[in-house]
Order: sequence, then C-alpha cells, then structure tokens
Amino acid sequence: MNVFSRTRTGKILGVIAVAGASALVLAGCAGGGGGTASSASSGPAEDLTLKIGTVLPQTGSLAFLGPPEEAGVGLAVTEVNEAAKGITIDATFGDSGDADNKAFETTVPKLQAAGVSAMIGAAASGVTKLFLDSNVSAGIITFSPANTSPDFTTWDDNGLYFRTAPSDLLQGEVLANLIAEDGHKNIGIIYQNDAYGTGLFGVVKEVFEGTGGKVVADASYNDGDSSFDAQVATITAAKPDAVVLITFDQFATIAPLLSNAGIAPADYYLVDGNLKNWGTDVAVPLEGAKGTLPGPKLSDDFQERLNENWTAAGNTELADYSYSGESYDAVVLLALASLAAKSTTATDVAAKLQEVSGGTGDGEKCTTFADCADIINGGGVADYDGYSGPVTFDENGDPTEATIGIYQYGADNNYARIN
Repeated sequence: MNVFSRTRTGKILGVIAVAGASALVLAGCAGGGGGTASSASSGPAEDLTLKIGTVLPQTGSLAFLGPPEEAGVGLAVTEVNEAAKGITIDATFGDSGDADNKAFETTVPKLQAAGVSAMIGAAASGVTKLFLDSNVSAGIITFSPANTSPDFTTWDDNGLYFRTAPSDLLQGEVLANLIAEDGHKNIGIIYQNDAYGTGLFGVVKEVFEGTGGKVVADASYNDGDSSFDAQVATITAAKPDAVVLITFDQFATIAPLLSNAGIAPADYYLVDGNLKNWGTDVAVPLEGAKGTLPGPKLSDDFQERLNENWTAAGNTELADYSYSGESYDAVVLLALASLAAKSTTATDVAAKLQEVSGGTGDGEKCTTFADCADIINGGGVADYDGYSGPVTFDENGDPTEATIGIYQYGADNNYARIN
C-alpha cells in the first residue's frame, strides 16, 4: 500500500477578475462535451471494481441539493459502467442530512463497514467536518462536490480529501464585488453560524469593505433555528441598502420578514446554499434579487442525460441542477484515478487524482470518461476537463480552475443565469 500525503498550502492559483458585474474565473472553464481519444483501449490486465458511497442531503436544510447531486453521481456511474473500459463502479447511496438531524451518523459507519474506497459528500461543509477525520483514520477518500469552506485547504487529511467546488474565497470575492458594482454602499449580512456561513461571511465582509463599502450590521443563527425575528430586527435597524443572506432553506422564512420590515427583495443577495427555484415556496416576490453559484453553464445535452437517467430510476424530473456537474465529475475522476493506479485502494486512487485532473500538467486533454480511459489504457496520461470545469487539482485537493455564475430572479421566483 502506498501512503500518499501532500504539503498543505493556503494559496489559490491563477485568479483572473472578469470586468464588470460578472463571474470570476480561475484560468478558464470547460464543458465535459465530446472528444476523441488518441490511443486505442487495451484495458488493465484485470477489471477493477471500485466501491463508492454517497453522503448527500436527502433530508435536512440542504435537501434541495440532494436530487441534482445524486443524479450527477448516478449518471456518471451509469456511463462509466457502460463504457466497459476495465473498471466498474459499485455505488451505494446514503443520506447526509444536516448538522441538526445528523443523518450522516448512520450513513458514514455503514459505508465504512461496506468497504468503500471513497465517499461522495457531504454537500454542507459543516457536515463534512463532522466525519472527515473518521474517514481519514479509516483510509477512505472523502470527495465533496459542494464543500466551499476555506478550512479544507489546510485540513490534516493525509491527502484523502478532494472537492470539485471552489473555495468560498472565490465565491465571496465575486459576490462582494457584484454588490459593490451594483452601487450598494451599506449592507447587512445574515449568516448561518457554521463553517460555511462564517467562512463566506468573512470573505464577503473583507472584500466588500475593501471596495469602500461598509457592513453596517450582521447577525448569525444556528442550523436548526426556526425563528429569525431578532436577526431581522438587528439588520433592519441599521437601514442597509442591501442584505446578503448566507443561509440554507431558512431563506424561505427570513425573506418575508425582511420584506415586511421594508427591505425590497430586489436588494437581496443569495449564495449557493439558498439559490434555488423557489417558486411559491417563498411568500414574497423575489424579482430582481441576485445570487452566486459555482460552476459553468451546463449544456442541454448533459441536463437531458441527467434527467433521462434520473427519471428511469423512478424519480421525478429535476427542478434544479446545482452541483450536478461537480458530482458527475467527482465520480469520473475517481474512476480515472483508479484506472491509472490499477488499484481500488483509497491511497493509491488518491495519489492519481491530481494527475488525472490535469494538476501535474503532464496529461492529454479529454472530456469524457471513455476517451480519458482510452488514453490511460493505451499507456498515456489523461487530463480530464468536465462539466464543473477543468478542475486541475492542486496539492491540497482544491480545484484551481473554476467559475462562479451570477443569477437573477424573475417574477416567477425562479432564477436565470445573467453571467
């Protein structure tokens, strides 16, 4: 067994600011479309079976992210297995819940006992923090499609933690600059008191005040809270010209309180934890409100394949696609790393993840599992660019190439990408 570890650094590489109120891109973005392999597939000497499990939110305050994330995993598993390139994925789906209902306390031990090499999840940074050390001790890869807390960059994980979502050092900067570019000078921030909320709050505050603006009030709450009158009173008393809401589904309760207190929904700024198609689930019109979400625009073909595979399993059609590309890419990268390592042992797979993501700079570009697998099976090095972007892991397991999209709500309380 090879023991893999990496030196920890806190550096984000290749940051490029896009002019105007727009996305911030690290070294570009790419869609996982078609591609052609340059070498014939010979396959490994013996077919591999990689066991993975998911710890994604089927319940709890991030449950709206569960379907698109599980759909991304499910589609990748189907397409990897159908490709027949020398590796089969055996996937078990489980619930992460949230930090309040703690469903992960049942799911994680079951997956560990089942002998998985990797777990996909959790979505919430605060939840991952509660089981990551256990997985590290067990020698299991934890691969999140949605964790954004900056804390994971320097986590003592023995090289066993990866994520396809970028750190909130990126999302916070994009959001703060967007608010400033929209002309706001004095903002209030309501945020969840956990790793995700406090981390994103800190970045937004620092960057916004660096533009010359001021955070005139902030108020936190704990996951599981159901009353937010005190937080809203604190914010509205300071008379901000915009409010940032770093929440999960608590937004549905907080938004009407802010509106009733005289703050127009068009001056709300949302984040990935609450950016969803709210429709009638929020009792006030959100037209004009804006928000940010990691990930490039997904192709129609990818969304169609997601829905076809998802509904074929008896599920209803997806209403949201947040982090579906990141979830798909997590599975593909694990499969490619296993194929490159000719092993399903977690430490061996982890040792190849940076390589197959293009992080070593030695690979041949490819955009589908099948084409990348042909490169590997032909003796080459693959560099996978996926639906979440080029990925390109650094030594910390962080993607160094990612995009933050900007969205705006219409009269139907659904959002659309504006940049």
